Amino acid sequence: MRALTVQPPQAGSLALSELPDPAPGPHELLVEGVAVGVCGTDKEILHGEFGSAPPGHSRLVLGHESLGRVRQAPPHSGFVPGDLVVGVVRRPDPVPCGACGAGEFDMCRNGQYTERGIKELDGYASELWCVEHDYAVKLDPRLEHVGVLMEPTAVVVKAWEQIHRVGERAWFEPQRVLVTGAGPIGLLAAMRGTQLGLDVHVLDRVTSGPKPRLAHALGATYHHDPVDVVSARIRPDVVIEATGAGSVVFDAISHTARFGIVCLVGVSSQGRTIPVDAGAINRQLVLENDAIIGSVSSNLRHYRQAADALAAADEDWLRGLITRRLPLHRYAEAFETAEDDVKVVITLNS
Repeated sequence: MRALTVQPPQAGSLALSELPDPAPGPHELLVEGVAVGVCGTDKEILHGEFGSAPPGHSRLVLGHESLGRVRQAPPHSGFVPGDLVVGVVRRPDPVPCGACGAGEFDMCRNGQYTERGIKELDGYASELWCVEHDYAVKLDPRLEHVGVLMEPTAVVVKAWEQIHRVGERAWFEPQRVLVTGAGPIGLLAAMRGTQLGLDVHVLDRVTSGPKPRLAHALGATYHHDPVDVVSARIRPDVVIEATGAGSVVFDAISHTARFGIVCLVGVSSQGRTIPVDAGAINRQLVLENDAIIGSVSSNLRHYRQAADALAAADEDWLRGLITRRLPLHRYAEAFETAEDDVKVVITLNS
């Protein structure tokens, strides 16, 4: 079979490799790869900034945003050939820590978790792959063209879950959400906000193309003014920060409504400094009972909720998120940034 592989931490080592077909274990599904999504984490691995191969191997099969169709399934697994499935990314650590032992492996305390296509486990960017049936989630068959959005949707669903858990420490009826960044995570967060019945605002620097069009199609308000101006105007109850840009993060924190919650899902680059009035931020957080939380990864519960969220979404809108689809033999183009990119997908069966 063909698979996209890298040799971490060597930059520029991406290759289309020929590997033996996988043999499923007694508790595994054999899956025909349909597609994988490309995200910033994949590009970091490609640039040698992140990632690790399975123990005893020099190369890692890339791809954590999966979509496939079951070819073989063990009896009583709950799956049958033909099922459309996504493989969960993270696996609990072997100790396990308390969080992993409770099934909350997205909150691993000791960092010994592994992740498909990222950390010590081969990913899903191959024509065939295996996955434990306990770490596979079935999708509605009509999501064949958009189901590759499942993993980022699971990240978004978790972020919203965390926001509600924090908010419910007291009376909590949010009205307005500001999403900063109109990439896949930001737009999916906006989609989820509309599903929750909120007044959704999306902010991005881009003024034309698919991003504002997709935001408007949700019924959201699209902004491209500076974040402090927009935040001061709308006073959001919730901010989901998906850019990772330091200045955006702190401007968003400084202009929420009282009891505001800022959820950080964008990862910032290190080594960049900005002037910050830490005293003013501290004063606001304390006097207004505000909260700042970080959220990353997702567990099985979030994947199952994401499957429901995608099934409830407008399929044409979801298709609009995928701005480029490339066959496997044109894999290199998928890692090149195009001006109007939102989500780039590599198809594995062509």
